[in-house]
Amino acid sequence: MGKRAARRRSRPQQADTNVHELFDGDKSNWHPLNGQGDVPQNGQRDQSFRRHIRPKSENQAALMEAIDAFNLILALGPAGTGKTFIAVSKAVEALDKGEIGRIVLARPAVEAGENIGFLPGDVEAKMAPYLRPLYDALNDRLGAKRLRQYLSDGTIEIAPIGYMRGRTLNNAFVVIDEAQNCTYGQLKMLVTRLGWNSTMILTGDPDQTDLLPEMSGLSEMSDRLENVEDIACVKLADRDIVRHPLVASMLTVL
Repeated sequence: MGKRAARRRSRPQQADTNVHELFDGDKSNWHPLNGQGDVPQNGQRDQSFRRHIRPKSENQAALMEAIDAFNLILALGPAGTGKTFIAVSKAVEALDKGEIGRIVLARPAVEAGENIGFLPGDVEAKMAPYLRPLYDALNDRLGAKRLRQYLSDGTIEIAPIGYMRGRTLNNAFVVIDEAQNCTYGQLKMLVTRLGWNSTMILTGDPDQTDLLPEMSGLSEMSDRLENVEDIACVKLADRDIVRHPLVASMLTVL
């Protein structure tokens, strides 16, 4: 082995014609992402994820300020105004800051006009189809790995509305989604679960209830609580919709 290595070293160096430079010109300015349409001129990929969300309208800004200032918030507005996403994002933000110890999610198990029958599995498996919008928002803010971890250790709790009776939710951030599908009695029970060092947000659209119109209690609850001191009632409008522009156009005529 030593003799062969010595002979190779003694041979004159020849250029390998099969080896070519990866790029031409000034090597110091080269970047693998340059030349792509979605890359800035500095050659660095733009990160779409933002740790702290930013409001896209005045009412969304008012909702975010209310969540920071009040312990009980009612967020009312049409579909696509960001009610659920803002509520979940602020819950994750409070959890990351150590301001609360857990997140409690609740949503009425009411089908949108059809009966899908009994679902298999435990409580979380049965509630999963109804809580899909909350899972999507959590996954966007936490990532799949952290979300699975928090669900397994109880940091994020799925609490069916029917099981909330008698509980006191201390040191928690509670999100009650689709509150327009709760009766007045259910909402009264839910808002009285609020404990020390906790924040509760009720989100919903009074105009899109899946119950009979006279059964939904969200409008009556907001009318009674909006004048109570230390309770915030934020109403979003069509101009706050952040989904496809056609959603706002359709809601003006539907």
